[in-house]
Amino acid sequence: MGAIDPTAIIATGAQIATDVKIGPYCVVGPEVVLGPSVELMAHVVVEGRTHIGEGTVVHPFAALGGAPQHLRYAGEPTELQIGRNCRIREYTTINRGTAMGGGRTSVGDDGFFMMGVHIAHDCHVGHHVIMANQATLGGHVSIGDHVVIGGLTAVHQHVRIGKHAMIGGMTPCAADVIPFGMVVGNPAHLSGLNLVGLKRRGFDRKSILTLRAVYRSLFEGSGTFARRLERTMTEFAEEPLAQPVLEFIRGCQTRSLCKPGQRHGRY
Repeated sequence: MGAIDPTAIIATGAQIATDVKIGPYCVVGPEVVLGPSVELMAHVVVEGRTHIGEGTVVHPFAALGGAPQHLRYAGEPTELQIGRNCRIREYTTINRGTAMGGGRTSVGDDGFFMMGVHIAHDCHVGHHVIMANQATLGGHVSIGDHVVIGGLTAVHQHVRIGKHAMIGGMTPCAADVIPFGMVVGNPAHLSGLNLVGLKRRGFDRKSILTLRAVYRSLFEGSGTFARRLERTMTEFAEEPLAQPVLEFIRGCQTRSLCKPGQRHGRY
């Protein structure tokens, strides 16, 4: 059975599963939906059209589903969707969407959002994403599955970060990051592949060597990037691991593509 502290304020209309735990001084708005086994530890505010999935735990002083920080927002009925089994630590803020941005902010399953993380309006965050302390996403950012974002890193609005990528700490990320990429520095630059992450997630040696070959084909050698991309598309047309990278680059972009700068380490 769940437990609701007598100091918590639960608005009429909120939908709360029977085993939800709500700690002292939490505030839950009238359009909120809390799935099974959700826990709000203490001093948590959940408002707006916010749905929190099964098993997610929210630590003290987090604010979820607040109005977007956007000058054109005029009170439209937008929403926030948070998946299952997320860990949302202290002082994290996740805003709901805007009407002009699709009306929804979404966070996938099994995310770990450390102290002071901010996810802005209309962001779409995949599954198994880790954001370290005080990492920040501007509006309309898209984050793929298994991405890791280091502490004190800011991601510019409309940036896309491909799956299995890693952004180092204190890195201002203002350009799209390819899947499997590793980005560090200020200014940010692509420094190779996220080898540690790939190994931890079970990618074998053959797969990693294939991704290295794709990386070198795209970012090394003669000719313009457009010509190298064309050659890579032809050379790796039958290679499944190459397709997420190539499709990401070909996808519609509002930001430039993060590319290598000074080489740091191996890839």
